[in-house]
Amino acid sequence: MTVSERRPGPYLVVGLGNPGPKYAATRHNVGQMVLDHIADAAGGRFAAAKRAQAVVLEGRLGAPGAGERVILAKTTSYMNVSGGPVKALAAYYGIAPEQVVVVHDEVDIPFDAVRLKRGGGEGGHNGLRDITKALGTKDYLRVRVGVGRPPGSRDTADHVLAPFTATERRTLELLISDAADAVESLVLEGLTAAQQRFHSRESR
Repeated sequence: MTVSERRPGPYLVVGLGNPGPKYAATRHNVGQMVLDHIADAAGGRFAAAKRAQAVVLEGRLGAPGAGERVILAKTTSYMNVSGGPVKALAAYYGIAPEQVVVVHDEVDIPFDAVRLKRGGGEGGHNGLRDITKALGTKDYLRVRVGVGRPPGSRDTADHVLAPFTATERRTLELLISDAADAVESLVLEGLTAAQQRFHSRESR
């Protein structure tokens, strides 16, 4: 989607994760870390959503007074049942699946890289699979935050449910900031422009 083809808002931007302090610092919750970063930069606070297992923050991305309206949302359900909250939020705000942006961890991308796409497969990601089922389409936007594959024979589920390593934490804030910038670029400039900007970057 080029800049001229970019759809006007509002956009629903959803950060995936699992609820509770046990999971807050794990790789699987990096999508929610990105949403927290965006909210902190905007000086806003999340509040309980109506009719959905989520907390939301309504605002704008971009220049003050001229930005694009967005609804930021963090699901409060478990990852594998993310679809219900996303569907409920999209229905409540009248947002088509094409303007839903899901921010999530991605093991098929190296740590410290961000990739964007619309549609496609879920790659074994149970949260995405449930969202696809609930929305009845794969045609929603994804901001894929690389967490890398597990080392050796470690189970993938154990990998994503574990905290970032000490080495990863040295650049984690930069990765989260990049992903937040990718969300803004996607909403304001369109998918193609955002891909050109972020897919050309090398991992640090």
